Amino acid sequence: MEHFLETWGYLAVFALSFISSMGLPVGSEIAIIYGGVLASGQIPNEPHHLLLVVVIVLATLGELLGSLAGYLIGYFGGRALVDRFGKYVLLTHKDLDRADAWFARHGEPLVLFGRFIPLLRSFVSFAAGLGEMAIGKFVVFTVIGCAIWCTALASLGYALGSSYSHVLKAFSYAGYLAAVLAVVAVVILFLHRLRVVREERG
Repeated sequence: MEHFLETWGYLAVFALSFISSMGLPVGSEIAIIYGGVLASGQIPNEPHHLLLVVVIVLATLGELLGSLAGYLIGYFGGRALVDRFGKYVLLTHKDLDRADAWFARHGEPLVLFGRFIPLLRSFVSFAAGLGEMAIGKFVVFTVIGCAIWCTALASLGYALGSSYSHVLKAFSYAGYLAAVLAVVAVVILFLHRLRVVREERG
């Protein structure tokens, strides 16, 4: 990913932010942080000297547009997608009914604070569309959340500068442990959802 970012600069930051927020977790967090690193000017022989403010603006714009795409997919295709593919991803119409009710009560906090939770943040927009959250509210809270998130990540990369690789290496073992725990959690959730779906469809 670092080579991709070093080669394509701003375009890479925008593209990865867009794809991730649309619903495909591709590591936009690392992309934005490394965009900040490149903006620091502390990477030897680096052809792209990015501007921190441009990195933040493009990352936020990519997040917003990707989030809108994910929202529209969920909003216009939600129930039809569940009819067609729900059995493959363990979703039922009762799940959509619950999503509608939940977003009616708690939609704004989830859209805002869900942007700060890695992995989950990639699915917030689709869920908001499924829950038919008002698009005006969705856009406002998405812009606020994404702007804060992108500013924090890019600024972190800018502050790290040339020490980025050392810090990343130091946290690698913690990352492996987190990955193992995430896999265990996914398996447990999958088994739980399988049981719930069978009961609701049975």
